[in-house]
Amino acid sequence: MKKLILSLIVLLAFSIGASASKIVTDSIYSKKLNCWQKYNVYLPDGFEKSGKQYPVVYLLHGLWGDYSNWAKSGSMKLVADELISSGEAREMVIVMPNAGASDARKYQNGYFNVEDWPYEDFFYQEFLPEVEKKYRIIGDKEHRAIMGLSMGGGGSVVYSQRHPDMFSSCYAMSAWLDNKGGDVAGGYKIKDKLWIVCQSVCDNSAVDFVANADEETIKKLRTVKWFIDCGDDDILFNVNVLFYQKMREKRIKAELRIRDGVHNWEYWHTALRTALPFASRNFSR
Repeated sequence: MKKLILSLIVLLAFSIGASASKIVTDSIYSKKLNCWQKYNVYLPDGFEKSGKQYPVVYLLHGLWGDYSNWAKSGSMKLVADELISSGEAREMVIVMPNAGASDARKYQNGYFNVEDWPYEDFFYQEFLPEVEKKYRIIGDKEHRAIMGLSMGGGGSVVYSQRHPDMFSSCYAMSAWLDNKGGDVAGGYKIKDKLWIVCQSVCDNSAVDFVANADEETIKKLRTVKWFIDCGDDDILFNVNVLFYQKMREKRIKAELRIRDGVHNWEYWHTALRTALPFASRNFSR
């Protein structure tokens, strides 16, 4: 009898493990960037056997980071598993692309097109189409969301501004939305790769985009659900509040949350617990 019970326990554990969620590390060769680009993909429990298509969240990392940060430092698998299991979030695929490396002075970082790093072209023309085909993603505005932290928060906002027809929602955490005040690497004079990404954030200012938006653009921005989440002691607090104020001036509805916290993983880990349900609520049923 004991052997039978033990066998049943082992069988149950095996069956649970076989269908459990997982993070897959994959790669794509980019002709645009002339290199291989790794990325992580979170696949929900039952993905392999279901045969169905899923909504998707693009989850972007920050400066000095890479595609592995959300899994290693943000414990995103744990958060996603808990939220999906409890029904707070829908089953979804979560894609974590790579837009940098740990040494931002030596390796190019950033989500925008700069000299020898046409990352935005890569993202829309190569990366997104291949990933959505390979991982059975529904692939329309109503089932696609984007979010990120710091540089990735700014990237998610600008991507949603430029392509409001592609994203149902955008959740920006401690977002790097402009750099005219020198909040990041302020006063850094050497024109290396860090200088290039800082300049690219100025050139692609999310704040300026809203301030200069015409009525037709504003109408399109209103089709996206916006959420800005920033700590009260974050180095990017002022620009996040400024961005929200510009959105209010143009009557573009957005959620704003100012919580106790700084620019660190403790804050972003807890933000993810709000971000994934927010994306879920705004996916079309």
